[in-house]
Amino acid sequence: MAIQNKKIPEGEFQALRAEVLTQWPTGRDVNLEESVAYHKAMPENRIFSRKLVEAKKNHKTLIQPRAGVPVVEKHIELLQHLEQFGEADLLPTTIDSYTRQNRYKEAENGIEESIRLDRAMLNGFPAVNHGVANCRRVIESVNVPVQIRHGTPDARLLAEICFAGGFTSYEGGGISYNLPYCKNIPMERTIRDWQYVDRLAGLYEEMGVSINREPYGPLTGTLVPPCISHAAAIIEALLAAEQGVKNITVGYGQCGNLEQDIAAIRTLEELTDEYLTKHGYTDVIVTTVLHQWMGGFPADEAKAFGVIATGSMIASLSKATKVIVKTPHEAVGIPTMEANAAGLRCTKQVVNMFADQVFRSERLEEEKEIIRKETRAIVDKCFELGMGDIAAGVCRGVESGALDVPFAPCRANAGLMLPARDNDGCVRILNFGNLPFSQEIKDFHIAKLEERAKAEGRKASFQMVIDDVYAISKGRLVGRPR
Repeated sequence: MAIQNKKIPEGEFQALRAEVLTQWPTGRDVNLEESVAYHKAMPENRIFSRKLVEAKKNHKTLIQPRAGVPVVEKHIELLQHLEQFGEADLLPTTIDSYTRQNRYKEAENGIEESIRLDRAMLNGFPAVNHGVANCRRVIESVNVPVQIRHGTPDARLLAEICFAGGFTSYEGGGISYNLPYCKNIPMERTIRDWQYVDRLAGLYEEMGVSINREPYGPLTGTLVPPCISHAAAIIEALLAAEQGVKNITVGYGQCGNLEQDIAAIRTLEELTDEYLTKHGYTDVIVTTVLHQWMGGFPADEAKAFGVIATGSMIASLSKATKVIVKTPHEAVGIPTMEANAAGLRCTKQVVNMFADQVFRSERLEEEKEIIRKETRAIVDKCFELGMGDIAAGVCRGVESGALDVPFAPCRANAGLMLPARDNDGCVRILNFGNLPFSQEIKDFHIAKLEERAKAEGRKASFQMVIDDVYAISKGRLVGRPR
């Protein structure tokens, strides 16, 4: 049956659930009615959606780290440290790579080895293996909400375990956890699998429990123009809303130019609301998240704190609902919990310093308008390709290159569009590929890149792309010719 943006029928969904819950023995501990009762008994301070709604109402930017280790007791210790010494408003549970690939046997071996060697032998928390009861131990160990962050193309069993385990927010989507992460998985498959996740969240919603859903904003994290990540986020929001999700956080990865980044966050919420309302989803609450710099970090911790502080300032000035925080150990590997907490405290200080300031400029308004035009062009084209159905349309849009994520490993992605920075460090487009842009939009990008080329005494060419990607790997902004 062809992919459609239609709520999964009850009978079909329950048949799928029966199959999904047999994928690993811990699935048998999932009981929907009992899980709903557990959520309803949870104190408000542990409910993600409530904290986001409150922050949005008060124009406050919350701070959240990334973190996850394989052994339950060590993971609890880590989260408690980040809450107490990092002053985190929200906490994560980052899932390990084996679980992300549904390789639960290898994840089980990783837990055993981690215990035997008394050090982490997995790069995250294998929630499926630990099961419902251990997930609840994690939730009950801290006093702030906890989100699942991962990177899983087929996240159905993980969602079942984690929702039943008391997690109140779940990251990812059929676009954002396919194109940047996978090589050979068809778009139709991940869209369908994530419709299951969203329908499960919608089912909890219908039973009185609001699960926050968050598409992964940065995508590949390398020179991603705002319109590309915006289009993916908006489409994933529409797909989630159709399945009954009512609380959605859309995200964006910091690109490096102050005005473009602020414009991106402000237009992201506006455009998501616009498309949800236009297509009849009028009761969905939309919040935003800024991901701090996703490129290379300096090894020097003092310089790394400078990078973290810049992202913190952008999050605060843009009035993002939350910010995902980096650590001063990004250049060397998995951070210590002390370094992770230090990155959080740095972020909180900067966020608080700018909390009451409002950023305005003429150029900011110009950036907002170009992002609006570009994003609408892509999303509207996907609707057109799907003949009004956005699930079919985004699959065809990716295949045709109407939605084209730069530097994505997925073979389904066209990979024709090439981004580069302009003379001010904004991400522009050098090669449009099959992006459905008007000549006016194309002329804007061409002029911006020609301006940089003139300043550098060279032609606007692919070499700019190479230079800029290399600069990102070194923690710099624009790649200048040497």
